[in-house]
Amino acid sequence: MKWYNKYLSVYNTSLSSISGISGGIINEIKNNLINLQSNNPLVTVSVIAYNEEKHLLGCLWSLSEMKCKYPIEIIGVNNDSQDKTEDIFKAVGLPYYNEYQHSCGYARKCGLEHAKGKFHINIDADTLYPPKYVEIMVDSLMKPSVVAASSLWSYIPDKDHSSFGLKLYEFTRDCHLFIQSLKRPELSVRGLVFAYHTEYAKKVGIRVDIKRGEDGSLALGLKKYGKITFVRKSAARAVTGYGTVGIDGSLYNSFKVRAIKSLKNIFSVFSAKKEYNDEDSNLIK
Repeated sequence: MKWYNKYLSVYNTSLSSISGISGGIINEIKNNLINLQSNNPLVTVSVIAYNEEKHLLGCLWSLSEMKCKYPIEIIGVNNDSQDKTEDIFKAVGLPYYNEYQHSCGYARKCGLEHAKGKFHINIDADTLYPPKYVEIMVDSLMKPSVVAASSLWSYIPDKDHSSFGLKLYEFTRDCHLFIQSLKRPELSVRGLVFAYHTEYAKKVGIRVDIKRGEDGSLALGLKKYGKITFVRKSAARAVTGYGTVGIDGSLYNSFKVRAIKSLKNIFSVFSAKKEYNDEDSNLIK
């Protein structure tokens, strides 16, 4: 049985349906989160959410069951959601902030500004995280000269995507990200699995003037302070919904679109770059 199977019972489900099925789950998450919170955290885990009523509870359930040897705080950012996202933050008693300017950049910036920990870990509300995820990411950040760490992710299996197709897509994408990370690590980080030193990130700042790619832009700025490392351990591999992959239809079509974009930028993989643009975020994901 996969570690995330039980969280799928509330994933892609409205809050009213969850309450009707098992209100006890909410109380369980609430109690778990209370026990995890530290007044003097080493690491801040910030969950950003925009209209994520159907996914947020599953994400918080997975985080509430983390096993971590470091003191942590978990906070939320509600990006002016129009559904019951904010109600879920309230129901589980998680400290959260409202950010009324819409975009991942504004939401991540809000989380960073309120972070108390030396390290900051980005969390996306539509993603589930394995129990040792936070600890493994912090272990990486504590290594000499490392200022940021990025992990890998898989997609939640469903009836529309074959297991073999998913594995092939993820393997190909992971190979591409590895090669790209050798010279252009900022292109291989992804916000849903990104962690970094809070102090340096506040100095660099999170861009809010681009539609997406704020994660890569931050990574590019962090490079002047130290190394960006990539965590390949399966115990740190998150699972998520299909997001931008689903926009192009089938996995094959999604791969084809991203492969063409990547081939057009093939030579940039072998050289460093000093600027980060919107189009840099549109490669294989």
